[in-house]
Amino acid sequence: MKKVFFVLCLGAFSATAQHMDHSMPMAADTTKPMKGMDHSKMDHSKMDHGKMDHSKMDHSKMDRGKMDHSKMNHGMTMHQGGMHAYEGDTASTMMMPMGAMSHTLSRNLPMNRNGSGTSWMPDQTPMYAYMKHSEGGWMYMLHYSVFLRHTHQNFNNTTRRGYESRIDAPNWAMGMAQHTVGKRGLFTAKLMMSLDPLAVGNGGYPLLFQTGESYRGQPLVDRQHPHDLFSELSVSYAHAINRDMDAYVYVGYPGEPALGAPAFMHRISSFNISDAPLSHHWIDATHITFGVATAGFRYKWAKVEVSSFTGREPDEYRYNFDKPRFDSYSYRLSINPSPGLALQVSQGLIKNPEGIGANHNDVRRTTASLLHSKSLGGGDHYVTSSLIWGMNSHDGVNENAYLAETSLQLGKLALYGRYENVTKSLAELVLPSTGDAEKTLANVDNLTLGGNWRLLRRANTDLAVGAQLTASVPSSELKPYYGNVPLSGQLYFRLTPALMVMR
Repeated sequence: MKKVFFVLCLGAFSATAQHMDHSMPMAADTTKPMKGMDHSKMDHSKMDHGKMDHSKMDHSKMDRGKMDHSKMNHGMTMHQGGMHAYEGDTASTMMMPMGAMSHTLSRNLPMNRNGSGTSWMPDQTPMYAYMKHSEGGWMYMLHYSVFLRHTHQNFNNTTRRGYESRIDAPNWAMGMAQHTVGKRGLFTAKLMMSLDPLAVGNGGYPLLFQTGESYRGQPLVDRQHPHDLFSELSVSYAHAINRDMDAYVYVGYPGEPALGAPAFMHRISSFNISDAPLSHHWIDATHITFGVATAGFRYKWAKVEVSSFTGREPDEYRYNFDKPRFDSYSYRLSINPSPGLALQVSQGLIKNPEGIGANHNDVRRTTASLLHSKSLGGGDHYVTSSLIWGMNSHDGVNENAYLAETSLQLGKLALYGRYENVTKSLAELVLPSTGDAEKTLANVDNLTLGGNWRLLRRANTDLAVGAQLTASVPSSELKPYYGNVPLSGQLYFRLTPALMVMR
């Protein structure tokens, strides 16, 4: 009953979004003088002269003889992460104006590049959010996702390990506030919360072959741990040195260090998948870190950043704030060579991430990723994909994980898939071994295919219904426990903000 009440409350809250502003004005670089407008290419037929303040226009510098009023168009539309004004240009040549929301760490970059923490996504990434501008110069944005679902794990092996059927509701919500500071500064605060402890329970939700974290003193196996009530509470300050260079600092308690690709909840390629990836603790599990400080520098389409953070993963008490340790470090190089691509490589030394069980020693994590987004003619038509590799090295063992996921949005219809190959030790899966269980490795191939249909869009809010099927192929060491080809499926409703169209 608590779960249904939670979903209904969040749905009622989202209905208030009809009063929030989805528009975003565009302007020139605030760190440099504006360049003159080419009036010969302006389309006046689409101008709203009723809203123009002619008292502030300098008519003495306008050459009316060269103005083609039939072609003037002062409107710039931004949708699915791509500004039409970017065509033939790079994102680094545009400057977001004072009074418009930009990237959280640069006044020179579009907000669509925002990933989790300080990570980058492609500039053409679609955004599902609400936005509001206040008279005091603050910009606010709200994202969330709620899945009300029935999940059935290993349903074709009812007597084997991991079999479970239940109803639950994985969820998260993130709010962001932003304000310019002077002519070059930018302050951003973020709050991310999850009611997973209530909606899925402190022991998490069933997910075949998943590992990581613990509950009641035991490692969680075949379950995805719930996220903490406070999943991010961070502030950042960025300074625009000039159009092409930014320096910034980011502090979170909790927050996300510069390690890995954007977390799965924020990757648009996994937007439709309620399950965490099996590779979560190889590629993006540090997205909830109780104590993180990051410093970074951007030059045009590349940035470097370093972090100091707490290596220990969150404990099983999901409503508290864990002890900050700042005993681990990481560094990351991110490159966005075009509006549709985002690449990163990173490495970190994580101090004692698991308090008990396997991987209780220090872990060196190395990751690389490529994210891609492309519009397919505008509106709700696009394709997004991710290729991610992560490797955990500890105790002389290298455990690799590979992930490929894609989502095709065709108006109301979405088709999506995720493939993973993950190497895990028998100790991590809490299985017996004739030798050293921590050095005895097993592989799992996992393929998820699914689709959903948008039932309605009201008050800038979407409700979709969908289904998905997951087929797993474990290596021979695991088949006696799980079966040859375990199958898992789910039916769900998904509640999110609608696609944001910025004008």
